[in-house]
Amino acid sequence: QEQLVESGGGSVQAGESLRLSCAASLYTYSRSTMAWFRQPPGKEREGVAVIGIGTGTTHYADSVKGRFTISRDNAKNTMYLQMNSLRPEDTAMYSCAAYLTGGTWSGGQFKYWGQGTQVTVSS
Repeated sequence: QEQLVESGGGSVQAGESLRLSCAASLYTYSRSTMAWFRQPPGKEREGVAVIGIGTGTTHYADSVKGRFTISRDNAKNTMYLQMNSLRPEDTAMYSCAAYLTGGTWSGGQFKYWGQGTQVTVSS
């Protein structure tokens, strides 16, 4: 069973930055569209950003466009989410996902998930 390993969460002030990492096995990484999701307290999970394999096409939720950047490091089998200009409303449990099995990426039909990393932004 694939295990995605996340790191990089924490508590910051509004306006600051964090970078999340998600490491996968070579087998999964090389064959998977990968994405970041988040679930704010008391709310539904939402898609944050996605990156394809090959050309690495990206898409972002409107709420994070211009502030967050998703990327992949093929040498490390790792996906990143650089989060700048963080806001209190970005507070959530962030999870990475790999291997889209159907539907649009924001629907969350991925085969593999990480355990989640907490991001807390205070005003």
